Amino acid sequence: MSEAQDPAPGTPTPSGRPAALAVALFGYTVARMLLVVVIAAVILFGGKLVGVDVPFLVAAVFGVLIALPLGMYLFKSLRLKVNGEIAAIEADRRARHDDLQSRLRGDK
Repeated sequence: MSEAQDPAPGTPTPSGRPAALAVALFGYTVARMLLVVVIAAVILFGGKLVGVDVPFLVAAVFGVLIALPLGMYLFKSLRLKVNGEIAAIEADRRARHDDLQSRLRGDK
């Protein structure tokens, strides 16, 4: 396995199960969406505190734009977990494919 695929220290070992990937992906997605909501709320209510009426759509757009890079930094461990699960599933799929190919060739 190359260094690019090794999980970071402290990252849980990927299981290679689709259910684990779904849970990890769901957690990452919910965290990113909550970050957008929090940032949009801060923009909306922060504007009201200083006497500026910020439209909801403007706050939502800026919430998404600010949350994109911030979420990559804040939720790095969740992102690495999702990437690890994807890599584990792909390695399992590749191993099954190679096994099938060798059986079809009559090697086993």
